[in-house]
Amino acid sequence: MISKDVIIVGGGAAGFFAAINLAKRRPDLKICILERGNTVLNKVKVSGGGRCNVTHAEFIPRNLIENYPRGDKELLGPFHQFMTGDTITWFEKRGVSLKIEDDGRMFPESDSSQTIIDCFLNEAQKHGVEILLNHSVKNIQKEGDRFIVGTNKNTFDAESVLVAAGSNPKIWELLKELGHTIVAPVPSLFTFNCKDDRIKDIPGVVVPHVHVKILNTDLESTGPLLMTHWGFSAPAILKLSAFGAIELAACNYKFDIEINFITMDMESAIEKLKTLKHDLSKKLVRKSASFDIPKRLWEKLVLSAGINENMRWAELNKNQLEALADQLTQAVFNIDGKSTFKEEFVTAGGVDLKEVNFKTFESKCCENLYFAGEVLNIDAITGGFNFQNAWTGAFIAAQNIGA
Repeated sequence: MISKDVIIVGGGAAGFFAAINLAKRRPDLKICILERGNTVLNKVKVSGGGRCNVTHAEFIPRNLIENYPRGDKELLGPFHQFMTGDTITWFEKRGVSLKIEDDGRMFPESDSSQTIIDCFLNEAQKHGVEILLNHSVKNIQKEGDRFIVGTNKNTFDAESVLVAAGSNPKIWELLKELGHTIVAPVPSLFTFNCKDDRIKDIPGVVVPHVHVKILNTDLESTGPLLMTHWGFSAPAILKLSAFGAIELAACNYKFDIEINFITMDMESAIEKLKTLKHDLSKKLVRKSASFDIPKRLWEKLVLSAGINENMRWAELNKNQLEALADQLTQAVFNIDGKSTFKEEFVTAGGVDLKEVNFKTFESKCCENLYFAGEVLNIDAITGGFNFQNAWTGAFIAAQNIGA
């Protein structure tokens, strides 16, 4: 049996962040990261299209928690301890400058996730953190005041264990044996599948600002909308997928959405179309994209309103104007399934938050057992928020382990 002071289960973002901060605070401790794969920090590598969306430029805790469908109340206190500004400072002190993009997402100046990976690996080596690859954890048991952790290769004992294994069903099962309740996981960040002639053959078209609601629910969102080969994506959809994760799983991802492409009510749209009819009377309707609607989408919506391709504005009757206004402001699409968002996979579910002390991120069920990251029933919309949860939880746990 190999003795350590602290064992960290999971070689991802939260695990490394906790290990580095703990090793810096307590250089006397023997800290070991157990990673089941043959590489570490895989999710960091693919995040943000390979650029690593480190955090989001939101600096007020109460505003930041609004981006977490699950865990918002629990994270308010922790965000007062370690917040976005602290994350920026932490990386800058280690030679990694971050930049803010127009939508608030923050990336390393290098635009490469390898910068973050190298930072973590260098810091881990600097502070003597041991990293063991291909060590799949098979059991975690508490014997007296020590943990016995068995892997496919060795057995370890330690005073404290931090679980940062992400959405890992096998680890959740082991935590159940230690007395924890696991909220059943469902996907939380996904795009919507839709086969509809109005979006067929126009992948890549983006409408900068739409309002989307899921019919027969209270779920709605605003933001950019992207047409894809399989349906819809971009923030307007991803927000719905996160906040509606449980509800949408319950209906097997089959539902209807209503899209307002111009964020204008029906009556106002009709008045605007009447003005266009007057001002553009001799022009072809399908060639006169308006309301900042991309040309290819405008043409599809015009045809869907029953306006033929050779019709001019002056020829539109009242019913056709109303039909076009309807397509622009309350177009209904049938959603039939989901797809994973890029290479990122986020789940709702995990360790029940009532069983965690959020002042320390320690288990209420098992002394000296700590958590960080998505192993908890915490998830966020896209934009760097899931990583900020990982940094915050890992940092606070590192301040309390062995305190």
